Amino acid sequence: MSWLPLWLACGLVTFLIRYSFIALEGHYRPPAWFIRMLPFVPIAALTAITAPELLLVAGKLQVADNPRFWAGLVAIAVAAVWKNTLATIASGFIALWLLQRLT
Repeated sequence: MSWLPLWLACGLVTFLIRYSFIALEGHYRPPAWFIRMLPFVPIAALTAITAPELLLVAGKLQVADNPRFWAGLVAIAVAAVWKNTLATIASGFIALWLLQRLT
């Protein structure tokens, strides 16, 4: 079986989905509630990606003996106080490194 037809179909579907936003520009106005919710999309997506990595160990919820969770809390605190991306990332990495060395 050749994978080429599947790749072409997936590429076409992806193109059409993305092109639909360009083609509808100026012809369609989303509802006001939808537009009000758009600023929350990035934080929701980021939370959906990071929360399982911070809270789950081997597929099970683990907080007490989980250095990733505590390092994440350090990074969140640094982000809340200083609002500096580089400081947030560095503090999270340093906290994780130290916590992994201590346990």
